[in-house]
Amino acid sequence: MRAFVLTAAGAYEVLDLPAPAALPGEVVVDVERVGVCGTDVEFFTGDMAYLHQGHSSYPMRLGHEWAGRVTAVGDGVGQGWLGRRVMGDTMIGCGTCRRCRRGHQHVCAHRTEVGVRGRPGALAEQLAVPATSLHALPDTVDPTLGALVEPGGNALRAARATGAGPGDRVLVLGPGTIGLLVAMFLRATGAEVHLMGATESSLSFARSLGFEHVWTEDTVPGLPFDSVVDASNAARLPARALDVVEPGGRVVYIGLAGQPSTIDTRVLALKDVTAVGILSASPGLGATIQAYADGSVDPRPLVAATVGLDEVGPVLAGQRPAGTGPGPKIHVDPRLGPTKTDR
Repeated sequence: MRAFVLTAAGAYEVLDLPAPAALPGEVVVDVERVGVCGTDVEFFTGDMAYLHQGHSSYPMRLGHEWAGRVTAVGDGVGQGWLGRRVMGDTMIGCGTCRRCRRGHQHVCAHRTEVGVRGRPGALAEQLAVPATSLHALPDTVDPTLGALVEPGGNALRAARATGAGPGDRVLVLGPGTIGLLVAMFLRATGAEVHLMGATESSLSFARSLGFEHVWTEDTVPGLPFDSVVDASNAARLPARALDVVEPGGRVVYIGLAGQPSTIDTRVLALKDVTAVGILSASPGLGATIQAYADGSVDPRPLVAATVGLDEVGPVLAGQRPAGTGPGPKIHVDPRLGPTKTDR
């Protein structure tokens, strides 16, 4: 099979590798679609913390936002999975520790993470994963939506953590893929959604999705925000989120900065604010699939282009493919044939 392999920071190859086998408890999936994530970019640049903490190392195969069809099952896996369209949880816990037994496998200290930590990812024609990580996709969830379930699960959890509903006002900091997904899930609850961004292009795209309350950092109105979601990568914004949230409100942190960010816990306590951190889509995958299937959330406009494996390297390096739309997300279809590229 063909696969995209990151061989070092900034270095990559598209290789012909042995196809994976379905080991006991696992399935093999023919990959239909993969999303390129900010985490993948950090691995490409060499900035990803896991590289420096010893959790990940080159060479590695990226890709943790994926959808495909099961083509083989290993011993102990029901034959009913054969032929089914699926996506999979990124976080694979050990299954035996206290956290896993309590349903928190996504924070298992011994976990592997598909395409991130200890497991090859989906930037390949085929992928082997544990059957326990699978979520079946209904016919109404096409490959594009299927590959948006993983980021959507993160966003749904962040939206739910705000506790917002009809009559509540929420400010989302950072109109990237996750921020826009959070905004979509919040809108589906009936909340009044505001977005704050840094560039006119990102703000214009947010408006095109039907979000009326779109601001720069300097123009955010002095309204009472019942909840604030920081979906940015700016180290200063976690503190800004705490400053602008209403007393008794909720602040949700899902964005990660490249350097430590700080908040004043005196403000947190004196405003009686609840702060929530979100890691992983795991507890939100099923509900995200349902939201996509019933049409209450449609994130397909976020996908700007779909490319083949040979174009992944330039995308990771920050190049936008020719003819790309305005959305923030690039998808990869590993089934697209090889093309000539200059590296």
